Amino acid sequence: MYGLVNKAIQDMICECHGEDIWETIKYTAGLEDIDFFIGMDGYSDDVTYSLVEAACEVLSMPAQEILIAFGEYWVNYTAKEGYGELLDSAGSSLPQFIENLDNLHARVGLSFSQLSPPSFECEHTSEQSMNLHYQSTRQGLAPMVIGLLHGLGKRFHTDIDITQISFREQGDAHDTFAIKYTDTQSDDK
Repeated sequence: MYGLVNKAIQDMICECHGEDIWETIKYTAGLEDIDFFIGMDGYSDDVTYSLVEAACEVLSMPAQEILIAFGEYWVNYTAKEGYGELLDSAGSSLPQFIENLDNLHARVGLSFSQLSPPSFECEHTSEQSMNLHYQSTRQGLAPMVIGLLHGLGKRFHTDIDITQISFREQGDAHDTFAIKYTDTQSDDK
């Protein structure tokens, strides 16, 4: 994964738990020699998985909770880190954005040449619901997708309810999420 992901994990831990906890997590992960992550540099996926595993141990939290929190954090983090316009170009509503996730990753791949993004396929089940099919070469990141969807719901002022209905880790071909959504932006006026 790119350093941007590891840097985001660091920033989330520091913001929510403090620098000392980050240093403990880094040490527990066996990464005490890394002073900082370079956003555009590629790192072994093992580095990221080690950070999550160490965070679980140090914070006494299950990986699912950490990954959901990170997914939600990632949406705002990338916008703040200079990718806001790119995110804006992917859609002006939650369903439109989700439909364009693969296109968004293709555009990001122009800057990150070794990017190995997941793939998302939308299957609309009603005017305010869809099934999202998620495929990735990486294991165990379905909870992060749930967090990402919640973060996108906030970004687009949309109430969102997510239920995972197929599980790759349980032998299904891929992960699938049933999503129901209601735009609340018009309610704010």
